[in-house]
Amino acid sequence: MITISDIAAQLGVSKSTVSKALNNATDISASMRKRVLETAAEMGYIGRRISGAQKKLCILIENMDYETPNQFGHDIVQGFRQMAEADGWIIEVVPLDMEFQRLTPYGVFMLDHSYQAAFVLGFSLLDPWMQEFKSTQIPTVLYDNYIKNNPYIASVGCDNQEGIELAVKHLTELGHSKIGLISGPLDSYILKARYHAYLSALEKYGLEINEDYIGLGYFVAESTRTYIPKLLDNGVTAILFSHDVRAFSAMTECSDRGIQIPRDLSIIGFDDLPMTAYTTPPLTTIRQDRIGLGRCGYFATGCLLNSLPIGSILLRAPLIVRDSTGPAPRE
Repeated sequence: MITISDIAAQLGVSKSTVSKALNNATDISASMRKRVLETAAEMGYIGRRISGAQKKLCILIENMDYETPNQFGHDIVQGFRQMAEADGWIIEVVPLDMEFQRLTPYGVFMLDHSYQAAFVLGFSLLDPWMQEFKSTQIPTVLYDNYIKNNPYIASVGCDNQEGIELAVKHLTELGHSKIGLISGPLDSYILKARYHAYLSALEKYGLEINEDYIGLGYFVAESTRTYIPKLLDNGVTAILFSHDVRAFSAMTECSDRGIQIPRDLSIIGFDDLPMTAYTTPPLTTIRQDRIGLGRCGYFATGCLLNSLPIGSILLRAPLIVRDSTGPAPRE
């Protein structure tokens, strides 16, 4: 364990200087404090400030609405808070962007705010801190991301493989043999996981794997406009979507084109957002228990804080069958 004495020796300053810098004392210059924090983070110092008697955790969030009730991020945050605050933790939700991460090292940020651990939501593989997570010694739990070979990192999510296999099984039982996928680009861990789960499920059920049945694109509406007609022209009769929002866009696109769901095309989303039960027709989707994911995030955090290195916690991903899936059209 790195100590204040180690940091002081590395910098060639006194232990009291390091202690004051870590405690944000007023008689330490901003430049010295910055040097101390950066050195402490680089050395893997994970002790909280001497005066930091409060138990503080942070939820770091990017690209996710966490303030609007019933939104995905909001429910995960609530689930985490329910358990953490009952155990006496102070929880601070911190919205981030890539620019902030480029300017501020993860370890410095955590030391600067006396956070003992973090729950991280909404990061992509391109986020700068994803590289720092590979070597950090700060207990950190990632939602829908995974870092190998670091005992200070844990992951929580749902069982994408199970959920997508259930979806493909459901469609095959309805007579579908050409099943497509429309997803965002594969620059996130979770979209890669769902893409590979789709390929694996097709293989399991003996279905054709064909790149012409797959559409990947950043922009939701543009992707559906491009890929719905393309996949239909290639004989696809059912499409899986990486998120419900893409499935909602597909419903609009199909309505505009006179394509009837599920008579002409069956579609399945992923997440089970609140409005899925109220679309026309109601959307068949793979459910993620958002409150449960937040609770699992806190459970994983507790394990790491108690020196119990865990890898991943995966919740079940049940298929919620509604009216957007039906028998395959007859040729």
